[in-house]
Amino acid sequence: MGLRAGAFDCGRCRPEHLSVPEPLPLSIAIVCKNSRATIGSVLDSVRRLASEIIAVDSGSTDGTIELLEAAGARIIRTEWKGHIATKQMALELCEQPWILSLDSDEPVQADLAESIRTAIGRDDPGIGGYRVNRKVWYLGEPLDHAWQPEWRLRLVRRGKAKWGGVNPHDKLDVLPGAGRVEDLAGTLRHDSFVNMADYLSKQVNLSRISAESLLAEGKRGSYTRLWVSPAAAFFKQFAVRGAWRDGWRGWCAAGATAVATAMKHLILIELSASKRRP
Repeated sequence: MGLRAGAFDCGRCRPEHLSVPEPLPLSIAIVCKNSRATIGSVLDSVRRLASEIIAVDSGSTDGTIELLEAAGARIIRTEWKGHIATKQMALELCEQPWILSLDSDEPVQADLAESIRTAIGRDDPGIGGYRVNRKVWYLGEPLDHAWQPEWRLRLVRRGKAKWGGVNPHDKLDVLPGAGRVEDLAGTLRHDSFVNMADYLSKQVNLSRISAESLLAEGKRGSYTRLWVSPAAAFFKQFAVRGAWRDGWRGWCAAGATAVATAMKHLILIELSASKRRP
């Protein structure tokens, strides 16, 4: 993977004398519910990386808990509080100096794990956190262009970051004055869906949550956006991001993005109309 300007390429700049203990002084923060299909690979990817795993579970019944127990995770059971509040809860429960926040479908690839080891060993006091590039795997292969790059702040110092954003689009930010943010080399794999039917099925719920959040902020449905936004979403992925280079997978990803965008605006129009009714 090519690096952005200013990215911290740990593999090339690591001092030979740097001693990095294993496991690292690192907590893994995970939120989950019925994630048995994906969480096993996530746990395997951090098994020798972190000193503790904190899992906030919202009612799993599919074997997720058993996998977490086998990995030695500390499990906190709670009702679902929304994406932002639940992830913030997991963040605050962590006790190690560094925290890596992961979704239950995000295995850490070997190149990223090496960058994390070096970053924590380096322990630059001027750095409050690191962004990583998340890449979707679709039917066993990475999408190298669709939805790329997707830089996300995930590795942070304890007490120096907070989850925000608008549900379901959560965003981790370093607190003011907590230090600068740098980028890490490597890939955070994202196994977010099995196939396009699975993707679109999940987008129905996510689109509803997004529309409800927009309505709560005073936004209203727009016929113009319903017409323009899906086409713009397709163009952005297909032409600007170059999804066509991913072959038929890229076509599907760009098209699915347009469909998900249309769903959000359809639901927002409906909610807006319902709110106007006496």
